[in-house]
Amino acid sequence: MHQGIEFFTATCLNWQPLLYPDNHKKIVIDSLNFLVKNNRIWLYGYVIMPNHVHILWCKQPDWINKNVQQHFSKFTAQQLKFSLINNLQSLDGYKSTQNDREFQFWERRPHKATMYNRVVLEQKLDYIHNNPVKAGICQLPEEYIHSSASYYISNEENELITHYMEHM
Repeated sequence: MHQGIEFFTATCLNWQPLLYPDNHKKIVIDSLNFLVKNNRIWLYGYVIMPNHVHILWCKQPDWINKNVQQHFSKFTAQQLKFSLINNLQSLDGYKSTQNDREFQFWERRPHKATMYNRVVLEQKLDYIHNNPVKAGICQLPEEYIHSSASYYISNEENELITHYMEHM
């Protein structure tokens, strides 16, 4: 198995449904697209929920010693801020209590776990894909368009995804 496959979870500040609007989900997809197209990561799976994201990814060799997670978080936060800037009332819910920033969209200390074997990786992928079902958003994982489930379950094309078996 390829070393360095990570399960990453970023939660919106105070579990607010910041990612509920489709244009905010698109910001997450745009960030993942950038990371994939610029050979920074291999993306194995993802789900974008209204208040958090789960991602299975692996840094590509030239990016091993760089903080891809920080690039993802910073880009998405900037784009979310631009999206909310005209709605100051919405933006108020993301005022930072820290001195290093004006707004905060992601909880600090996102969850990361390294996948050491195929069994655990497949459990995480199932967990990711079943998240919208457990939340009552859809009946079947492949029905939720803001995840990689249809790639694995229905064999639908998804240019962002690298099948995890390519790195086993």
